[in-house]
Formats: sequence, structure tokens, C-alpha cells
Amino acid sequence: MASLRIIAGAWRGRTLTAPDGLTTRPTASRVRQALFDVLLHAPWAEGAVEGSAVLDVFAGSGALGLEALSRGADSATFIDNDRAASDAIRRNIAACKATDRATLVTADALALPQGKPHTLVFLDPPYGLDLIPRAIASLSKAGWIAPDALIAAEFGRTDLLPETIMPLAERLHGAARLVIWRQKR
Repeated sequence: MASLRIIAGAWRGRTLTAPDGLTTRPTASRVRQALFDVLLHAPWAEGAVEGSAVLDVFAGSGALGLEALSRGADSATFIDNDRAASDAIRRNIAACKATDRATLVTADALALPQGKPHTLVFLDPPYGLDLIPRAIASLSKAGWIAPDALIAAEFGRTDLLPETIMPLAERLHGAARLVIWRQKR
């Protein structure tokens, strides 16, 4: 695997640790770059990153949430239930000296306790398991998603997009299908 690095912002170039094993597929740099290009330049996404409360679900290495913090997000919460992923996220938060702005929740995204609302949500689950709609339902029910939050999810290229999602942007990158939408109230 190529080196995993923060792309831009205060921690540009910082190397991140990927979880050991094959259970995690870190978001490719080109997909992260495309995602943040949209979030920083689309008129409907103005102010989406800077000052935001970020939720990185199925966080893996935590690269998406840490990228947002590097680019000016106020806080980031990382959710993953895999021990290796949680260990990697913990190391990456420490390496970025972000312990005062980052929280790690080691839990199943489909069965979460009550949480606080977040304005920018990233979901990058394993492909082909229909986890995104189920995670959105769980997160919404438990109060983790703010009204009108922007949600960015990485689907597999052949995964079906739920009918309830009205994309603001959609990009294809190899096996990945990046979709961004605004959560309905």
C-alpha cells in the first residue's frame, strides 16, 4: 500500500498509520482530494469544513476526519468497531497532536448510544454490505447527525444508491463511488 498522508492544511504531508490486517480499506488519497475539493469549492458546501463538527464513521485510519481537522474543522469524532482500526486512529490522533479536538468511539455504527450532532459526516464502510443506509438510520436515531448536515459516503462502484439520497455531487474513482448529499431534517 502507498504511504497514507494528510493532503493539505496544517498537517500537510503528515504520515498516518493504516490499521494492520485486511479488514480496513483506507480511502485513497485521490478520493480524499476529490472529496475535499468539492467540499471547499462547491457553492452549496460553503463553510462545510472550517469550524465544523466532523463525524468519521467506519473511520479505519481516521484519515478523513484528520484531513478535516488539518483543514480547519473544530472537532472530529471517529467511530470504528475494529480493534486494529481503533489502535491506528488513536496513534494518528496522537501523531497529529489532536487529542484536544478528537474523540474515538470504539463501537458498532449500527448500534450506537446517544451522541451529539455533527455537521459534516463521512462514511466509508466495506463495499457491498448495504451499511450506509443502516448506519445513517442508526446515527440519526441516536442524535449524531445535525439537521442539514452534509454527508459524504464512499460506496462501491456497483452498490445501489438508496432512493432517499438526493446527491449534490457524485464522482467515480476506480472501485469507489463518492456521493455527497445534505441530510433532510
